[in-house]
Amino acid sequence: MKYDDASWHYGGNFPSDLPESAGATHTGMFLAWAVLAGLGGELFTVEEPELVNELHARTTTPGSFFLKVCDGKLTNEDLSDRGNEFAVAYYEDGQYLADYEETLGSGLATPYHVPDTWDSFDTLRPCLDERFARLAGAEG
Repeated sequence: MKYDDASWHYGGNFPSDLPESAGATHTGMFLAWAVLAGLGGELFTVEEPELVNELHARTTTPGSFFLKVCDGKLTNEDLSDRGNEFAVAYYEDGQYLADYEETLGSGLATPYHVPDTWDSFDTLRPCLDERFARLAGAEG
């Protein structure tokens, strides 16, 4: 299952003043959060766990990490079973994008103008932590 694809965002109303990589920032933030929260798939836990070090060390940005490691496509293979449950309940239904825009998009021309930075991630992270805790609590 594919949750998102950066290429879906490049066309149509995509801002001409931004590089295409700006279409990956929102997904990169979600993936980085999931991997750092221990919800990454086997690529991050079994096959190439050293990839997680790039996130911990913050030697790459969330969007750049997503483009490099996942080729701009977020799929069920990128997440653990629990990560997929959360993605289905939160990302796929559009609530994640609504939270992303509300948390990071204020005053920006479009959500694509959110900077792909760790400052942006640090601002968004508490929202993701809260949503995950709430959804996990509802399940358990």
